[in-house]
Amino acid sequence: MAERPTLAPEKVSDAVKSQIAGFHRAIVDEVAAAVSRDRVVVVGMAQNPFVKKARSLLDQEGVKHTYLEYGSYLSKWKERLALKLWAGFPTFPMVFIDGVLEGGYADLVKLRDQGRLKPQP
Repeated sequence: MAERPTLAPEKVSDAVKSQIAGFHRAIVDEVAAAVSRDRVVVVGMAQNPFVKKARSLLDQEGVKHTYLEYGSYLSKWKERLALKLWAGFPTFPMVFIDGVLEGGYADLVKLRDQGRLKPQP
């Protein structure tokens, strides 16, 4: 498995590290808390058809999920950027299952096709 390239920590000043750590931290903390608390979490945005498809697929499969929405194409882009920086995933939805970022809608389809999306007991 390939690791994504990131800038080496020693190449980032302490001031920038502090800025990054605080960038919309409340939203990052909110998502992190939901991911650690709830079995399935979908992070999305209004107007995005793939977010709607992912939630619909989970509903069809009987998989309960927590949904967190941050803005639309015209709002809260900085908040979503903070989540992208945190997760290292470039698009929405972000789907977490058992604390693991599984990907987006296409990844959910693959999980379903593999029989790996199970309703909660």
